[in-house]
Amino acid sequence: MLTVTKPRILLADDHPALLAETARLLGQDHEVVGTVANGLELLAAAEGLDPDVIVLDISMPGLDGFEAARRLKRAGCRSKLVFLTVWEDADFAREAMALGADAYVVKSRLASDLIPAITEALAEHPFVSPTLTL
Repeated sequence: MLTVTKPRILLADDHPALLAETARLLGQDHEVVGTVANGLELLAAAEGLDPDVIVLDISMPGLDGFEAARRLKRAGCRSKLVFLTVWEDADFAREAMALGADAYVVKSRLASDLIPAITEALAEHPFVSPTLTL
């Protein structure tokens, strides 16, 4: 029998309601292995959980998402990085991608863009919410 493994996802955002909504959206096709509320917790959780994908916000207390991404990449983190943010700004998206992010999703498009972004990231294809032009 063929066993299909679900992508293991770590969520990082300082808004509990958004973490819950994102976990619900990912539903049965993904395994949410953890949720954290700031960048410092993200670094520790990423090392301990070794997720396939990290979905992270830019604006988080303690350590913002950009700095967390820099540190994760510097440490050799193999997880795909998918930014999920309110910042519908092409400059922010370009910066995220330059830091090694695999996808950039604006929160207003959470329901339509997050799952395709994760799928594309896992397939080694960059994804940016289509409302942004890079």
